[in-house]
Amino acid sequence: MAILPTLRQLRFLTAVVDERHFGRAAAACFVGQSTLSAGIQELESLLGVQLLERTKRSVAPTPAGREIAERARAMLRGAEEIVDVARAAQAPMSGPLRLGVIPTIGPFLFPRVTRRLRAAFPQLKLYLREEQTAPLLARLDSGELDAAVLALPYPLPGMETREIGLDRFFLACPPDHRLSGAGPVALDDMAVEDLLLLEDGHCMRDHALAACALAGARRNVAFEGTSLHTLAQMVANGLGVTLLPEMALDAGILRGLDLCVRPLEGETPFRRIGLVWRRRSARKETFDRLAEALANFLVSGGADGAS
Repeated sequence: MAILPTLRQLRFLTAVVDERHFGRAAAACFVGQSTLSAGIQELESLLGVQLLERTKRSVAPTPAGREIAERARAMLRGAEEIVDVARAAQAPMSGPLRLGVIPTIGPFLFPRVTRRLRAAFPQLKLYLREEQTAPLLARLDSGELDAAVLALPYPLPGMETREIGLDRFFLACPPDHRLSGAGPVALDDMAVEDLLLLEDGHCMRDHALAACALAGARRNVAFEGTSLHTLAQMVANGLGVTLLPEMALDAGILRGLDLCVRPLEGETPFRRIGLVWRRRSARKETFDRLAEALANFLVSGGADGAS
């Protein structure tokens, strides 16, 4: 019987291909660089083919190394899914859970619910990664993440979704602005304003425009925010108005700023918040229970100090 590569050796290979650096790959695998190098050499000897091209300054996969690394990723995902099946059968709300979250949700939701999640699921070890939607979904599809909290709608092929709540949009403007008066702001009135938006790559940009029917609105394209905090600061400096989600307002994003917040007319100005995971994942019960808990926290106000 032929001697087969070990999962450890294949993990070493994929790490080097990803990092293009032995030191960073070793750190990613939680081993010393000499251990990783020895494992790669053993794999090359076993397969009888060179997998990496090494110089003093760089490392890159050979064509064979690149193809083998891609096939190794599928094998490693399969091994992780085997572990997930066993863990889900034993205790669905225990062990590590790698959860992605987008920047317009993470800083405003999880600091407020972390203590309650820990109390509800003391054996669950939650590791958060904050990133924009597209790279988060790529990591989710590759198995680097187990699930993600995203704003919907968004194309999600091969994924399963459970909605955890609605997040309404509000107008933020200076207190002396013409839209700062009493009552809801008409969407038509907003269409003529300099609307400050997040830069490309943030899905909230499109969600806000679509929810408020503002696709043709004037936009201050000279000034685009990298975060919701940046948008709030720009509005405070008199550069225009912006749309902020209720979640961020509840978390105190405008604390210390002299700004006025007005509701919007109609029933549709909101985004949907959902928990997303791979359809083939064996941890559906874990994600269902996590989504239910997050939904309950949102309904009850979500703050850790609330009871």
